[in-house]
Amino acid sequence: MRKAGAKSKVFIGLGLLAVGLSLLIYWGATRGSLPAAGFPGNWRNVEDELAVGKACVIKDEQGGLVTMISRRVRPGDEVITAEGKHYRVRKVTGDTAVARLQGMDRDLLAYQELFTQMAAPAAKMAWGARPVAIYHTHSDESYKPSDGADSIPFRGGILQVGDSYSGRLSANGARVLHDKTPHDPHDDNAYARSRRTAAQLMKKNPVAIFDVHRDGVDDAGFYRRIVSNQDVAQARLVVGRENPRMSANLDFARRLMAYANKTHWPIVKEIFIGQGNYNQDLMPTAMLIEAGTYTNRKDEAMRGIAQLADAVPAVLGVAGPSSRPGAPEFGKPVTDPTARQSGGWRALAWIVAITIIGGGAFLVISSGGWTKAAERLRFFFGREFAGFLGPRLKKITWKKDKEK
Repeated sequence: MRKAGAKSKVFIGLGLLAVGLSLLIYWGATRGSLPAAGFPGNWRNVEDELAVGKACVIKDEQGGLVTMISRRVRPGDEVITAEGKHYRVRKVTGDTAVARLQGMDRDLLAYQELFTQMAAPAAKMAWGARPVAIYHTHSDESYKPSDGADSIPFRGGILQVGDSYSGRLSANGARVLHDKTPHDPHDDNAYARSRRTAAQLMKKNPVAIFDVHRDGVDDAGFYRRIVSNQDVAQARLVVGRENPRMSANLDFARRLMAYANKTHWPIVKEIFIGQGNYNQDLMPTAMLIEAGTYTNRKDEAMRGIAQLADAVPAVLGVAGPSSRPGAPEFGKPVTDPTARQSGGWRALAWIVAITIIGGGAFLVISSGGWTKAAERLRFFFGREFAGFLGPRLKKITWKKDKEK
């Protein structure tokens, strides 16, 4: 009876391990293109955007301004500036964060070097008839000086900024799908609602998908610049780090900032890597764009995002040799769905580790200690498991036990 009870507990522990591995296999099979209610997509549906007019200020360790953003900032968030400085947030107190300089971002510098050496990158579409998709999670976002309010439910000024992006992409030869489905209200579930729109766009097999927003910081001058002899609002690229495709999304962001700033310096202000998903697990070339802030004029944001659009065709078609050892892989087009997804392998490793640790902890607790747990495992694998492999192996196992 005692052995039977011990055996049943071992089977329960192994059963839990099997369930965990089954979930792992299911997740791995479905992560390529997920529906609106996909498993990874629900890891984090709560957005981190702050109320309009509120912002988190990120400073370096000497007290200098790195950036400010109308989002919650947490330790581990990162900023890559247009110049290539790479910061990682190490402490947050209230609405102020302190970030440590990690050095220059080697991958961004490699892309800048590559694009500088390319005299005339092929601007023609390298992806055939595949469209570029645009949508708006926050369809109410507006520009107060032009629209009269920072938010206009269901028909915000951000839709016209999306039109400017779409129009310039079309002028550059792209086929564009601009979806203006509203996802109001502007609440914590907006990304869950917009995921359904993004999933519908994914059925059209886009080469890239852009979620166009505007920021909520008060200072219009923070984004306002003269770029290519035009008054514009700069753009920020946002990458979510709670996402198995994070590495691929960040690689795309680096390419886009490097080439856009080569074409129109410095139209992309920075890349912000924050806690969240932002539906970017849907594909490697999913990107969130913030076109200026609510205190900019809408025409500034429209001109700025149009300049960003000039870079998209060339970036999506880029493929070439590495310029130095350790540089990003240029052998695969950025549109390859398998390109640079190390974030996915990290997630797999965590799931496997948690499953094994959980099963092992259950076995130790149910056995009453490490020694008894080891004895049960030896009993199971030495005698019971041998039975599954045939009488000969079982006979050998019994013989070894007797010799001991």
